[in-house]
Amino acid sequence: MKCFVWALALTMTVEVCQGADQAKQKVLLGGPELVSGVPGTGPLTMEQIQKWLADPKNHEPLDVELPAGLALGASTIQIPKDNPLTRAKIELGRQLYFDTRLSADNTVSCASCHSPEFGFAKNTQFGVGIKGQTGGRNSPVAYNRILSGAQFWDGRAGSLEAQAVGPIANPIEMGYTHEACVKMLKEIEGYRVQFDKVFPDKGVTIDGVGQAIASFERTLVTGTSPADRYEPLLAFEKAFKDDLKDLAAFKKEDAESYEQYIALKNASAAKPVSDSAKRGRELFFTKANCTACHVGANFADEKFHNLGIGMAAEKPDLGRFDQTKDEKDQGAFKTPTIRNVAQSGPYMHDGSLKTLAEVVEWYDKGGHPNPRLSDKIKKLNLTAQEKGDLVAYMQALTGDFPKVRADRLPQ
Repeated sequence: MKCFVWALALTMTVEVCQGADQAKQKVLLGGPELVSGVPGTGPLTMEQIQKWLADPKNHEPLDVELPAGLALGASTIQIPKDNPLTRAKIELGRQLYFDTRLSADNTVSCASCHSPEFGFAKNTQFGVGIKGQTGGRNSPVAYNRILSGAQFWDGRAGSLEAQAVGPIANPIEMGYTHEACVKMLKEIEGYRVQFDKVFPDKGVTIDGVGQAIASFERTLVTGTSPADRYEPLLAFEKAFKDDLKDLAAFKKEDAESYEQYIALKNASAAKPVSDSAKRGRELFFTKANCTACHVGANFADEKFHNLGIGMAAEKPDLGRFDQTKDEKDQGAFKTPTIRNVAQSGPYMHDGSLKTLAEVVEWYDKGGHPNPRLSDKIKKLNLTAQEKGDLVAYMQALTGDFPKVRADRLPQ
């Protein structure tokens, strides 16, 4: 049992242990290193770009690690073999992500609907594109995509690369064409030289645009949350329940385990979890049945479910069905992550629920009955306190985002 607990404790120091080995190009995601832009201040100059591209280190493939908590999902990291992460490619993707010139009228960028200011989502019910146009779906979050396969609410993009270029040619989003986008980028020297260096076999192409933006998005991960810090402490307390009744005796009889316990307590105390959140955690994993869909390190099963949202409409959005034509997929949408969910409202695929309290109420009543309602949706009959506790736990799953620089684009 001690070995098990020690393994959990190690996840709290992964940021130090795994981020130190630069010789092997190991990089811990979640910090500013990969997303703070080409070094320098003021407008991004060609001299700075050339100096950046001349450093061989910026073109070496990276072996990335995830922050503690999210690191438990390391086996599900999705980085295509034909699109390895490099610093230069990530930086190119960062520039493209924030550049409104990728839209037809120079008003909309990827960040317009997936903004760092709003948890890499948007605080509007629907995404807003060129000329103020809106679609019928809420902007999905752009973080923790490194652990995700199919993209969009309906999974129509099979990869992050495919997702990244979709909005560019969508008439109500960025309203451009892929051909026009490529032509525009070729006319900007700063972009042209970067594409030529990052993609020497093809230069500026729409595929390269998708690969660069996807690479940048894979660096957008949630940091260790208070709930993550509490988890190994809770496991320890359960495993050593009897020993912890007498701390003095425990320290004398098993000094090593006692020191582990103190370290875990201190780590959790640095970002404490409220009593309400602790109760909410128990509900999340038991009575509330949240883990029927929100499972794994990213609290998302990567599957599609009908929750009844929007199914009362005269012509409901059928979601996944429009892609598969399988009757069981009618009204089914992809499970979103619960990590940092407190920062990404409004909620559901149609943005119809404004707060986490409203989300809990929806699940408590068992969704909206319809022929394709998921069998995972049941009435919960939660008390008012239990509903509040669930919200508190979801709030405790909030970790720091990497501090991304949004300016410093090629002129």
